[in-house]
Amino acid sequence: MATNYQLGPFRLDGEAQILFRGAQPVALGERAVALLRVLVERAGVPVAKDALIEAAWPGVVVEESNLTVQVAALRRALGEEVGGERWIETLQRRGYRYVGPVSAAEGGSRVEPAATPASPALALPERASVAVLPFANLSGDQDQEYFADGMVEDIITGLSRIKWLLVVARNSSFTYKGRAVNVKEIGRELGVRYLLEGSVRRAGTRVRITAQLVEAETGAHVWAERYDRPFDDIFALQDEITLSVVGAIEPNLREAEITRVRRKRPENLDAYDLVLRALPHAYVAMPEEAAKAMPLLGKALAIEPDYAGAHSWLALCHESLYVRAGFREEDRTAAIHHARAAITHGRDDATALALGAFVVALVEHDRITAFDAFERARALSPSSSFTLFFGSLALGYAGEAERAIDWAALALRLSPFDRLGYTAQHAFALGHFLRGRYEEAAKAARRAVQSNPGFSVSHSLLVAPLVKLGLMDEARAVAMRVLALQPSFNGGGFLAALAVPPLLAEPLTSAWRDAGLPA
Repeated sequence: MATNYQLGPFRLDGEAQILFRGAQPVALGERAVALLRVLVERAGVPVAKDALIEAAWPGVVVEESNLTVQVAALRRALGEEVGGERWIETLQRRGYRYVGPVSAAEGGSRVEPAATPASPALALPERASVAVLPFANLSGDQDQEYFADGMVEDIITGLSRIKWLLVVARNSSFTYKGRAVNVKEIGRELGVRYLLEGSVRRAGTRVRITAQLVEAETGAHVWAERYDRPFDDIFALQDEITLSVVGAIEPNLREAEITRVRRKRPENLDAYDLVLRALPHAYVAMPEEAAKAMPLLGKALAIEPDYAGAHSWLALCHESLYVRAGFREEDRTAAIHHARAAITHGRDDATALALGAFVVALVEHDRITAFDAFERARALSPSSSFTLFFGSLALGYAGEAERAIDWAALALRLSPFDRLGYTAQHAFALGHFLRGRYEEAAKAARRAVQSNPGFSVSHSLLVAPLVKLGLMDEARAVAMRVLALQPSFNGGGFLAALAVPPLLAEPLTSAWRDAGLPA
């Protein structure tokens, strides 16, 4: 590998550990030059902070602030050239990337570095990363190539809208088109944790599309699906498959990332990892579990105060405490504070917008702001089942029965086995109950209980339609389970805290009273 690099008017002598501007050495220490060499050798790709620290301080434990100081020194030095301070790009929660001019010199002759998939392994970024490989055309018909390629491009675009996910650009992943796939090798070459691969086979008027998501390092399957569809409208089919694939990948990737982070030592956790560790507790939506998530989320915000994702989950945790642990004003205030911060700092983050919107709708009762944020989240990421799950529940509590049912159905179509599926079942239960369809409401509530058996609200939403159906023994038994899970349950207080409209609140509280629940 070349050790001398030309960076515009600068020349980096890697062996001598000196940066020159023209014939004059630039005043930089050895560590700054070592960092620059690593960045330049991997020009155009992210380099994780850990890899940079190891290059400049091999075998030594140092604070991340030391890295920040050296990068600032590099930017000042390169800033002697107009725009040079922008040649080193900061990648939030990931590391840095060199994006300036570079050519390599060996023995005095200049050679442009070759871009090839056989390049050295890239350091993995700190957050989840994925490459979508070209889907194989198994049709034996070259005219179908454009269909497969167009679908993959749409999937890349859809995944790129997921804020917490790094997606390799098409130009890089398509260099593997027509090549045999070795997932471990490609993962190292592209510097990604996950790979999505698939195939397209057309037979007559139907087409079969398979897709699978694998963890590159281990080759383990994270998710796989097969789609059999009529080949009527090619563009409608592309859109449908893209939405289905992207919608299914997001929750499965999140689960895989949570599992990965659980294997990391606590002292190696950054803000992103801390949020992932908090999620299993926050998902339960009960006070005891929320209390376990909150310290982790607080640490994440101490590292990164404007981290919209941490704010959004902390808002949900405070919402859980407020409506299920005594209606304390300090929990309500904190929930609103973090929800508003999530909306402010998460303008390009559909997940943060959705959670912030949910809490603003239920706790602050500002449904105009909330549903504006929900719609912005859907515009950012149309395939986000996460947005639809929480949006459907907010619509259900707002008394918008049919719209709640529509959103819930779409969420489950995009992600049928999602751990958040209970929220859609709540929306179904509320919508059907409001419309007097008590058998459908009871079925949905039963599915919610099965999905999240420790959540008291699921059981309370089962009590009400059981009462309306005259199944009083079962209703009273379920009511006892509500009180076992949440001894402080008060139906009237719960619905008042959420500002549920009377047309829904009154029949719910009446049914709860009949079953023996405080209402």
